[in-house]
Amino acid sequence: MSEPQHPQSRREARAAEATAAPAVPAAGDGAGGFVARVRQHPRVWAAAAAAVAVVVLGGGAFAAGAAMGAGAPDAATASVALVTETPQPSATPTPTPTPDPRAQPQAAAAPAAVRTCSVAGLATDSRLGTFLGSVRDASTGSVLFDRGATTYARTASVMKVLTSAAALAVLGPDYQVPTTVVKGAEPGQVVLVGGGDITLASGASNIYTDSASMLDLAAQVNAAWAADPSTAGTPITSIVLDASAFSGDRWQPSWNRKELYDGYSSEVTALQVDGDRAEPGANVSARSENAVLRAGQAFALALGAPNAGLAEGVATAGSAQLGQVLSAPVSTMIPDALLRSDNTEAEMLARLVAVKLGVGGDFGALATAIPQALATYGLDTAGLTIVDGSGLSDDNGVSPNFLTSLFIKIQNREGNLAVIADGLPVGGQSGTLAGRFTDSPAAGSVIAKTGWIDTGYTLSGIIDAADGSVLTFAFFALDDVGDSAKTAIDALTTAVYECGSNLSNN
Repeated sequence: MSEPQHPQSRREARAAEATAAPAVPAAGDGAGGFVARVRQHPRVWAAAAAAVAVVVLGGGAFAAGAAMGAGAPDAATASVALVTETPQPSATPTPTPTPDPRAQPQAAAAPAAVRTCSVAGLATDSRLGTFLGSVRDASTGSVLFDRGATTYARTASVMKVLTSAAALAVLGPDYQVPTTVVKGAEPGQVVLVGGGDITLASGASNIYTDSASMLDLAAQVNAAWAADPSTAGTPITSIVLDASAFSGDRWQPSWNRKELYDGYSSEVTALQVDGDRAEPGANVSARSENAVLRAGQAFALALGAPNAGLAEGVATAGSAQLGQVLSAPVSTMIPDALLRSDNTEAEMLARLVAVKLGVGGDFGALATAIPQALATYGLDTAGLTIVDGSGLSDDNGVSPNFLTSLFIKIQNREGNLAVIADGLPVGGQSGTLAGRFTDSPAAGSVIAKTGWIDTGYTLSGIIDAADGSVLTFAFFALDDVGDSAKTAIDALTTAVYECGSNLSNN
């Protein structure tokens, strides 16, 4: 069985046929004259045949195909046909089109979800007075509900959340506040130096968790006094009270002085005991008009020197230390301040932040210190107005949107903010929310800070909603409002809990 010819072999065979001498035609063929001329001029014929071969081999499949496909003519006719074929020009290839460089249209965005659960009626309750509100989806940060949410206004005690976040950013959760005693410049004199710890107990304990005790401090001082040959056997007759760590006004000018007499807040001083409460174990207790002096009296009693002279002053640099006690860490003090809404403790934390940042020790320093600390969380603090750390002032300015953004950070437990997340009151269960939401389906699912001053009620925090979503919210009921505003806020908060991520802004 013969092997199939390669295409190139077939072309060579055809070329050989074309160059072979033509056969003598049969009689009557009519080609005798032609044959005779070939015989007469064999060299000319050979040259012509060579030319035909060049055309066949170099010029293309078209000529070879014509010779093969005409029904087998004789060789002479094929040769003439090949010689006289007019060459065709090669076709010009069509250029590939260049793509249009213009931008192609993007795929259409997926349609936004239509949220249908409305709380609009509850938000217009007249008991809310001038109402401001914001609700965000904590997973996306998107605002689901907006009622004047960019308006900056007084927050009442919700301000304590900002103060706590600032303290965690600047002081850290492990920071402890010292109270120190050093030798005085005169014989028989000691100096009690307050580092800002308002939780220091006058006795063994007070309302503050794990507070340091003035009794322990006094015992250290008496031991050191007796061990020093230069003072052993001599009485302590004079106590200097150094409260210079904080400066400026001790009562914010915009505060109502009745807060002190009603037992909700003390003066802001770097040296005091029991938050200056007349009853150390009571949350609400009358405060004095001189917190520093009350601390000095407690120390004199603890030393066993009740008749020692007391006067404010400043310790001499480099004086020998006789004793020191430390407060509970910031991580312990913040839940105390949030659960009880302790104004004095919040003011202490705010002032310590300002001192640590080196911007001052007075109320005015807070306007710089608190926003500077909060900015470390990536928050836009440009619109904030901060005049205190507790929220007692009508002059503070914070927007609902700022609060809901901050609470997303708290919910995500960024930095050390888990201290706040775990320390907030819970609806129907703890702190200042223990008596609220008790009959609400949202009980146990509202984790928030309450606020109340004469000109407003506020509530802001986190809602673990019924549908499993997590929302952050801030509601302000301002101006001409009464205690019933709390009921209206709680009803609105419960409705938001029930709506969850389906909450509509309409």
